[in-house]
Amino acid sequence: MSAADTVISIEQFPVRWPVPTRWDDNDHYGHVNNVTYYSYFDTAVNAWLMSATGVDIRTLPAIGVVAETSCRYLSELTFPEQLQVGISIEKLGTKSIVYALAIFHEDAAGRWAAAATGRFVHVYVDAVTRTPVAIPAAIKEAAGSLGANKVSPA
Repeated sequence: MSAADTVISIEQFPVRWPVPTRWDDNDHYGHVNNVTYYSYFDTAVNAWLMSATGVDIRTLPAIGVVAETSCRYLSELTFPEQLQVGISIEKLGTKSIVYALAIFHEDAAGRWAAAATGRFVHVYVDAVTRTPVAIPAAIKEAAGSLGANKVSPA
């Protein structure tokens, strides 16, 4: 079985963040536009970080900037759907976090099926100088609580 054939299940993700599709997510072809999947990833990761830390991450002296992303599309999404974005930690470094992500939607049988898998790399930089710095303690603690996961979907 190749990595492309690997089945991704919602149970592989310790965090599942709800994100609904929106009316304007659909493109001219009637499905959610590809760039919107990245918005779901970004929304889920940052909303979870704020919830898990109890901190408005926008006010920290170090901010996470996205240095790398990827997305593998598995099935169409459309409006209206209730989604779950699965979040896990692929790697937790001293200045960066690699997230393994997946977007799930309910299939015809009512099960959560993967619609996309992805990867996000946050590199932490000083909010003013934009030079790399250590991950803020609250964020490192929250990410560390998920543990390193073997899920590497993208």
